[in-house]
Amino acid sequence: MLKKNLLPYAAVALVFAIVGAYVATEKKGGAPWRTVPALTGPVQALYAQALPDASGAAQALSQWKGKALVVNFWAPWCGPCVEEMPELSFLQNDSAGKMQIIGIGIDTQAHIAQFAKKFKLSYPIYVAGMSGTALSRQFGNVAGGLPYTVLIGADGQVKKTYLGRLKFAQLRADLADLGVL
Repeated sequence: MLKKNLLPYAAVALVFAIVGAYVATEKKGGAPWRTVPALTGPVQALYAQALPDASGAAQALSQWKGKALVVNFWAPWCGPCVEEMPELSFLQNDSAGKMQIIGIGIDTQAHIAQFAKKFKLSYPIYVAGMSGTALSRQFGNVAGGLPYTVLIGADGQVKKTYLGRLKFAQLRADLADLGVL
């Protein structure tokens, strides 16, 4: 990354860190996820997207309809996002094709392509740029914090959302409840 680009990315990362810390301290106990009532609007908006993958080829997200889906909103400059990616890859491999993990990157095509070359993931990542933040807000991410993960059942209904670094024991239990692990 060029030095002239470092300051804006550091500023954005700092804003997300502050918002995330604020949200975490305002929570009154409980898990880092919340149950979401049946929402079809955000899921329809997700499936209506055709986003470029890490290589720049447009991919219709509707290809994942009918499958349990873990949608992970992330950014290459987000430390907790990058930390949870190896376990997401392991989870994808462990699911025996019963569910799909997808990553929606909130950054530029160039940065996500560079990230994808460096880190080999077992699930697809897509480039949404800043519009990914708006999409995550449709799923209830009012703070705009990252990482933000959405669990969608095969029925197309949002089952849970998770703000912040995933607690994989909880995610595995939630996936087991859906019968996909």
